[in-house]
Amino acid sequence: MDCRKFVRTQIEAIRKTVGEDLAISALSGGVDSTVATVLAHQALGRRLRVIFIDDGLMRHDEPRQVKASFARLGIGVEVLHTADAFFDALKGLTDPEEKRKAFRNTFYTVFGRAVRESGARFLVQGTIAADIVETKKGVKTQHNVLDQIGISAERGYGFQTIEPLKALYKPAVRKVGKALGLPRPLYERMPFPGPGLSCRCLGEVTPERIAIVRKACRIVEEETARFKRFQAFGVLLADQATGVTRDGRRAFGQIVAVRSVDSENAITASATRLPWATLMRIQRRITRAIPSVVKVLYDLTPKPPSTIEYI
Repeated sequence: MDCRKFVRTQIEAIRKTVGEDLAISALSGGVDSTVATVLAHQALGRRLRVIFIDDGLMRHDEPRQVKASFARLGIGVEVLHTADAFFDALKGLTDPEEKRKAFRNTFYTVFGRAVRESGARFLVQGTIAADIVETKKGVKTQHNVLDQIGISAERGYGFQTIEPLKALYKPAVRKVGKALGLPRPLYERMPFPGPGLSCRCLGEVTPERIAIVRKACRIVEEETARFKRFQAFGVLLADQATGVTRDGRRAFGQIVAVRSVDSENAITASATRLPWATLMRIQRRITRAIPSVVKVLYDLTPKPPSTIEYI
């Protein structure tokens, strides 16, 4: 793949599509939306408004870090604080597909409002080939796939989507990011699901349960940072289990599963062979930082039969 030619082609295509109109870019801080946003910015300059939705489902300090990273690139980012809307949409839901679809509808409703208020007609997003393949096959609904499954973004939400990366898989997206001159930490960043930590919270999604997942994910990421893994995170399971307090009393508490996988394109994956000492350190840190957790498990399942994320 000639990445420089791809960049030139996509910049020209974005300019042709948008014309003299305005566009909004949906930025999450992940590799895909970052590369798509930078492509659109190079194509449109000041006619692009970059929006980051703080949906309450992000990792620790994510909104501030993303805004700071893009400021260093000379790209301004507007943060919309919409956590209440997302938690309201997810309230009472436990079925994985229902949760993903509720997130998708809220995501596009928020962006649809922003597009209309700004006078823009287009939404740039970082949809990649794997998103489309998994959604069309019914593996799981990806939040950023609409037109490919017969849902009109224009009729439903009031804008047209621009997806410059939809033919690429993750390795190629990283190469495009490098060709764009992005800092290595941006184009090599570990994937993070569009619906955020709700993908790592089995059962009902509440602010309290997301706070547990956020702490667990931060610990897992920190303890596995020296390993070459594709993704690593913690998951809060829906069930509870019996534990015991330090003074010998019964405790009924939360279960956290630790997931770390190796993969090239997210279509297949295998569990990372983490050292025992690392796993024990993760367990100690999680149970000390989150006293309500009484069990920490390590997920060994490859993809297939499992998916990488839990929802």
